[in-house]
Amino acid sequence: MAEPVFIRPESLSDVSTHYCPGCTHGIFHRLVAEVLDELGLRERTVGVAPVGCSVLAYNYFDCDFHEAAHGRAPAVATGIKRARPDLIVFSYQGDGDLASIGMAEIVHCANRGEKVTVVFINNAIYGMTGGQMAPTTMPGQVATTCQMGRDVELAGYPIRMAELISTLKTPAFIARASGHTPLHAVNAKEMLRRAFRYQAEGRCFSMVELLSTCPTNWGMPPAEAMKWLEKNMLPYYPLGVFKTPDGGDRAPHPIQPDGRD
Repeated sequence: MAEPVFIRPESLSDVSTHYCPGCTHGIFHRLVAEVLDELGLRERTVGVAPVGCSVLAYNYFDCDFHEAAHGRAPAVATGIKRARPDLIVFSYQGDGDLASIGMAEIVHCANRGEKVTVVFINNAIYGMTGGQMAPTTMPGQVATTCQMGRDVELAGYPIRMAELISTLKTPAFIARASGHTPLHAVNAKEMLRRAFRYQAEGRCFSMVELLSTCPTNWGMPPAEAMKWLEKNMLPYYPLGVFKTPDGGDRAPHPIQPDGRD
């Protein structure tokens, strides 16, 4: 009897999720779970759930989890890691959580070089709370709080978190990937693998920014949302590795499916 080629990772619970059809949270949950399984890290991993669409992440990952107040996941992750350096600690945060109310926490966590892994989901909008403009919302993009589209003269330009964090002097691994095609998902997994491996080796802070869709709040079908991401977000949020702990600052460039730079 042939062995199955596609099974549920042990690090994912066997439950249905609350995410909307076409949302790429499910893809990224699976990629994180596969990496934890393949690196043998699940039994000593603690995740930190944010406030946002992934507020119930602890229901979906089969590892220990902690809930954090809005934006404070990096601070909670810091406390866990400092108390138990032997643990693998990661936060899983959206753009409203990390780049708005949690901006101070993520910047200082990275600047201190806390040896944790941050998985940052950028879908260019506030998801759970009703589709308000986020720090990552694109110029001209319609949201419930900017129904004529984001006006950069009033709201400024979208914040590029990977670029911002990569300017810090502290050694780190900073990368950006996407999940809107199978090949991009493979690349995203390799970046996540590197981020968790750096933590397992005790090397550095890591953050992987993942471009995501939000069909419900973008007001479009899932297939159209994938195309919208590629057309509108990729030019502004280039994919690739921005910083490595041993190579210093680097220009973003694609990472190969086999993990080679």
